[in-house]
Amino acid sequence: MSVRKRTWKSPNGEIKSNWVVDYSDAQGRRRLKTFARKRDADAFHARATTEVGDGVHVADRATVTVREAGKGWLTSAINAGLERATVAQYRQHLALHIEPFIGDRRLNELTVPLVRSFQDQLRAAGRSPTMVRRVTVSLGAILGDAQARGLVMRNVVSEMARQRTIGARVQERQKARLAYGTDIPTMEEVRAILSGAEGRYRPLIVVALLTGMRASELRGLRWQDVDLAKNCIAVHQRADRYQSIGAPKSSAGRRTIPLPPLAANTLREWKLACPKGELGLVFPNGAGNVESLGNMTRRGLWATQLAAGVVKDTGEKDEEGNPILGAKYTGWHAFRHWFASWAINRRVDGGLELSAKMVQERLGHSSITMTMDRYGHLFPALDEADALAAAEKSLLGNAT
Repeated sequence: MSVRKRTWKSPNGEIKSNWVVDYSDAQGRRRLKTFARKRDADAFHARATTEVGDGVHVADRATVTVREAGKGWLTSAINAGLERATVAQYRQHLALHIEPFIGDRRLNELTVPLVRSFQDQLRAAGRSPTMVRRVTVSLGAILGDAQARGLVMRNVVSEMARQRTIGARVQERQKARLAYGTDIPTMEEVRAILSGAEGRYRPLIVVALLTGMRASELRGLRWQDVDLAKNCIAVHQRADRYQSIGAPKSSAGRRTIPLPPLAANTLREWKLACPKGELGLVFPNGAGNVESLGNMTRRGLWATQLAAGVVKDTGEKDEEGNPILGAKYTGWHAFRHWFASWAINRRVDGGLELSAKMVQERLGHSSITMTMDRYGHLFPALDEADALAAAEKSLLGNAT
């Protein structure tokens, strides 16, 4: 590997020069890369020497831009049969958040500092912390797909994640902790919502609160999966935002959920009035087909909260200058959060408190880590002395 100066005469007789880095890549192929300035050539020479030695160097001609890699990633997602909503979200991340900032960058130009700078650009452009995090995950997925295609040797997003300290992870989790009255409805609010729920959306509200099912699972629920003799629901499918029926989010999503008496009795009554359709859905629209998420949210979730007085100031005013109030909890996941907290802190199932593993199974999480990261702080703290005494009694019985 060497750096040499190349000089030549142009057609008009002008003497020109540049600097050429002559090297062999990780596969032993000879490569030439030219630079206008020697210091740029020296910098590339030093970096390429290290990358070739580590087996992670990919030449410019062997790689593509982030934009081109993103198109390949989307194709992979479509071919893998991902839901249209998921593919649409990926396409939005690429077109609106990634391409405008680093779309023309070649994959082998990406470094951890560059990705951090990209995140800073997103924040400066008004993207929320949640969106920055999601877009970064998508960028990592693009690089992972490109790695599998041999277009890049390093996934700098993964490297950046590994560089995070344990303390930083703990701090981030603490900041993301769900709070009662903000992310999770309080017990008083839930009582008001249950009292205010009426009409065709009351059964939906009751079941959502008392089972913790996802909105997509509720929209795809069939009567054949509801066992009112045993008071339980078997989750076998879900409906995406395009009204398409498909499998649950993961294998853990296939689960059986016990029905509390209120939910079971409400469903018994609702079954007599439920609109009939070929799909046999429990919560269909008026024609018996899949209810749209928008209608379910506006007419069910929001309207019920407004009727129950569970509201917040929207920051807008009416023509008379009075504040306009809106539903306090805008998404169905608030009910799912409440169910998790209720299951953790209340005695259910015949007087037994649910363990973290049982809560995981009820919610359909793919791992116990996901459950604890999200809801671990809601579990009641045990007094260490009492816990040790209980452990000793379990080991020794009444003997001292």
